[in-house]
Amino acid sequence: MSRQDQRVAVLLGTKDGAAFLDEQLASLLAQSHPLVDLWVSDDGSTDGTSAIIGAWQSRWPKGRLTLSNGPRQGFAANFRSMIIDPRIDADYYAFCDQDDIWEPDRLESAIAWMQGHDAETPLLFCSRTATMSETGAAQGYSPLFLKPPSFRNALVQSIAGGNTMMINRAARKLLATASARTEFVSHDWWTYLIVTAAGGIVRYDPRPLVRYRQHEANLVGANVSWKARLSRLGRLFKGEFAVWTDHNLSGLAVNRDILSRDAAACLGLFIRARKGGVLRRLRLLRKSGVYRQTLVGTLGLYLAFIWRRI
Repeated sequence: MSRQDQRVAVLLGTKDGAAFLDEQLASLLAQSHPLVDLWVSDDGSTDGTSAIIGAWQSRWPKGRLTLSNGPRQGFAANFRSMIIDPRIDADYYAFCDQDDIWEPDRLESAIAWMQGHDAETPLLFCSRTATMSETGAAQGYSPLFLKPPSFRNALVQSIAGGNTMMINRAARKLLATASARTEFVSHDWWTYLIVTAAGGIVRYDPRPLVRYRQHEANLVGANVSWKARLSRLGRLFKGEFAVWTDHNLSGLAVNRDILSRDAAACLGLFIRARKGGVLRRLRLLRKSGVYRQTLVGTLGLYLAFIWRRI
């Protein structure tokens, strides 16, 4: 099958997104890849979002456009509902937010990389983002990560926003199985965890393929402004990262059968490193090989272990 014949399912989660939704959908329509099914899960919008989606249904030439009602339990549960939805079938699956702008080759770039690998291997493509203000003004770029993506990184960091992610059919099957067993903190972090835990391959593209709109609110890890970084530091001191880590570890515990031998060994050391005296914790953390993408981030990780904040 040629690249142009492969179908992409775009999983779009919406909630009161009317202000920017047309712009996002226009960038999806402008994708260079021709076959795109759009699956929208609306999580109880009251601002006209559903009407906007309905208007686009009659003029979506790339495939089918399906609108469903979300579970109304937050953004993570909304994306989870699409991940496990058996109706959604495609060669590739891409996550989509309601207020970004995709570069025209966002999907095609991911497909080109995936076609160079065995389709039976779980694959995850993600990328850097260009940031913009709420009004669309360019602001800069997300950090450029240089260390290789891996399970040892995924345990303590979400490397990229879900709005940049695409997975192949093998990864989606794996992710759907894991997600049917448990809830998760954030779909992007969970996807990175599960694909790497099972020995899948991750490609982090340094090119910014998505223009990411910055808002005041900040979720688990995608927002990249200095204000957001300071906010995350405050959450670290409050112990929120420890709560998120607990959720991730609980999810991995019920999915131990999908872990590779190496991931299982690393996970065991990491779990042990969260208990006991400080010297024991630091020794086991170092032995586990867990790391964040930057030197400052890794130093922060070790401080968090000393203070029992992760």
